[in-house]
Amino acid sequence: MIRINLLPFRIARKKENIRRQISVFLLLILLTAVVLFWYTQIINKQILVVKERTKQVNYQILKYKEKADRVARIKKNLKTLKEKLEIVSSLKKQRKKQLILFDGMTDLIIPGRMWLESFKTDQNNVTIKGIAFDNPTIADFMEKLEKSSLFDKIDLKTAKMKKFKNDVMLKSFELLCRKEKPKEEKNKNSK
Repeated sequence: MIRINLLPFRIARKKENIRRQISVFLLLILLTAVVLFWYTQIINKQILVVKERTKQVNYQILKYKEKADRVARIKKNLKTLKEKLEIVSSLKKQRKKQLILFDGMTDLIIPGRMWLESFKTDQNNVTIKGIAFDNPTIADFMEKLEKSSLFDKIDLKTAKMKKFKNDVMLKSFELLCRKEKPKEEKNKNSK
């Protein structure tokens, strides 16, 4: 019988299987590396797109923030302007009342015996400072004020003797008067 030695053939087959397995392993590693490289490239492109969008959004935010600040400044200026216009309109309304009040005061002063130094008015009250020769002159002036339709209540705050030029002694006085409400307002309040 002829004997054939199959050992070298088996060894060659084993070597061929090992080479095939190593080449498949290396191809798998290479394929994995290519897939990972391709995936990282896609992720990097997405990151760049997101960064670019973020940059654009930040630019728009900055742009709109400047506009919003400008609008806020304009609104603030408009508010200030409206307040000033309201003050002007209220002053226009009050001008007639003040004119009537000042005009009425000229008729109430006792000529030659007294002088007014200051005349301050607010919403409801009037403070009158002046100089008179004596107490009866101040009393007469207060009576005229009470009889007038301009004032409701008159109080004497101070009355002091004061020395003026050439040692002349005169009475300095201060009166607090409450303004009389116009007839229209009285009618509204009584209803």
